[in-house]
Amino acid sequence: MTTGSPPLAGEIAACRLCAEGFAATATAHAPRPVVWFRPGARVLVAGQAPGARVHEIGRPFADPSGDRLRAWLGMTEAEFYDLGRVAVVPMAFCFPGYDPTGSDLPPPRRCAEVWRKRVMESLRDIRVTFLIGGYAQAWHLGRDATRHGVTATVARWRDHAPRVFPLPHPSWRNTAWLRRNPWFEAELLPVARARLREVLDGN
Repeated sequence: MTTGSPPLAGEIAACRLCAEGFAATATAHAPRPVVWFRPGARVLVAGQAPGARVHEIGRPFADPSGDRLRAWLGMTEAEFYDLGRVAVVPMAFCFPGYDPTGSDLPPPRRCAEVWRKRVMESLRDIRVTFLIGGYAQAWHLGRDATRHGVTATVARWRDHAPRVFPLPHPSWRNTAWLRRNPWFEAELLPVARARLREVLDGN
């Protein structure tokens, strides 16, 4: 985090609650919370958890998934990383590690249980939220609204717009999903981009 970060961000950056669990993963890594929010932000990007590259760099979505997400939303890097306007708050602030097969582990529930309510309470000026993936969608929209999975939740995006837009994960692994669901880029993204531009431009 940069100079002037809120005290809560500093608390999260110092968190080591999951150290023992991370040490037991296939990656055997230490916690490194990636914290990117400041009260006053008007845009919330709620994701899943940092990947290995983000863990190394220490900046959210500093990877190909981030490139795709910014392209989806029509954002420049400067806009995306503007702490005065955009908060990036994953369901877990640390890279969860890999399992023995090399697959991503899910975000530890403990992280959201300890930190998420406090973070959301500090972000009182959010005007548009992008929920990336099933974990963030379930937390923000509730289990009933997301019980049929990510595709069904994203397909019902009009139920939540213009304040909230559920999105699939922008991983390149989801390229086949995008081909099967052309409505996402044709119908949802133009509306999401327009709303984001209104918020960023102060309207």
